[in-house]
Amino acid sequence: MLRLDDILVVSLEQAVAAPFCSNRLAHAGARVIKIERAEGDFARGYDSVVHGESAYFVWLNQGKESLVLDIKDDADAALLHRILARADVFIQNLAPGAAARAGFGSEALVGLYPRLVCCDISGYGEHGAYREMKAYDLLVQCESGVASITGTPEAPGRIGVSACDINCGQQAYSAILEALIEREHSGRGGQIGVSLFDGMAEWMAVPLLHYDYGGRVQGRVGINHATISPYGAYTCADGEQIVIAIQNEREWQRLCCRVLEDDEFAGDERFGSNQRRVERRDEVDARIGAVFDALERDQVVARLDAAGIAYGRLNDVAGLAGHSQLRRVAVDTPSGAAEVVAVAAQSPGRDEPRRRVPALDEHGQRIREEFS
Repeated sequence: MLRLDDILVVSLEQAVAAPFCSNRLAHAGARVIKIERAEGDFARGYDSVVHGESAYFVWLNQGKESLVLDIKDDADAALLHRILARADVFIQNLAPGAAARAGFGSEALVGLYPRLVCCDISGYGEHGAYREMKAYDLLVQCESGVASITGTPEAPGRIGVSACDINCGQQAYSAILEALIEREHSGRGGQIGVSLFDGMAEWMAVPLLHYDYGGRVQGRVGINHATISPYGAYTCADGEQIVIAIQNEREWQRLCCRVLEDDEFAGDERFGSNQRRVERRDEVDARIGAVFDALERDQVVARLDAAGIAYGRLNDVAGLAGHSQLRRVAVDTPSGAAEVVAVAAQSPGRDEPRRRVPALDEHGQRIREEFS
């Protein structure tokens, strides 16, 4: 796995998207200096549920160093330039145009520091009618059409986590790694632009292709898959819900014959392909529902296991908290130790250091001395 132990990242960041990106870089071994304004990253004030600290901030800022700067102040701006002269990566997600107006636009920086990789994270990109618009997660979920295909038939809904921000941060992380690899060959950094809208538009590729080439607007189907059937939630006799997923015709045959115990259903050509089943979704769901409604969850699970059918429980957050597969790691915060979800990527045999979430300007004096 690529290690970034010799990489210095400077991130002029707030909220979620840029902090997610720099958090991944920190986990990969990079040194990350987080630039904050005097009042701090406003995500520090989102809530106080983790021993008085914000859940968002604890999640996204492990292993970083906090430095308070006023980039409009000449002395602080000069300090930031001295840091950037030795940095490898610069990330910013300020309001549209703010970094450039302060003298920290990517084009200017790569001219001054040719090896620097600059990543601008924005709402809608640097071009087009929306380029000056502020953007937050829910707004982009709505603008990109994601909310229109999320929810129940009665009403649209928001994806219940900050999907636009998280996706954008992950996309920025990948692009930065690619740029660092390219720099090994070319010796030069460069500019990267990633927007929340572009990231979610990419996620919307399948619904958009169905619209562009099939003339069909994807409907909202709740806990179901819009274009695969059966793939959704069904209630058992004890009130528990099981989510099943059929991916091919072999699995469909096994579901009918071994789980539903209905050979006639398996041979009915009206349901003989995924597309036909989607067109007759109500009939498919009714046949499955009638069987599951007569069995308790453990009985359904036993049949699914025996037939090799993929399934899952419809968990809530409490179910996740007690899940046997959930991995947690301990971190230190200004208010005490806490446990957070471990990052998804694992590297066997590599010991991960225990990370700290910084207090506001915790490293300010040391960094100022180092780059004086």
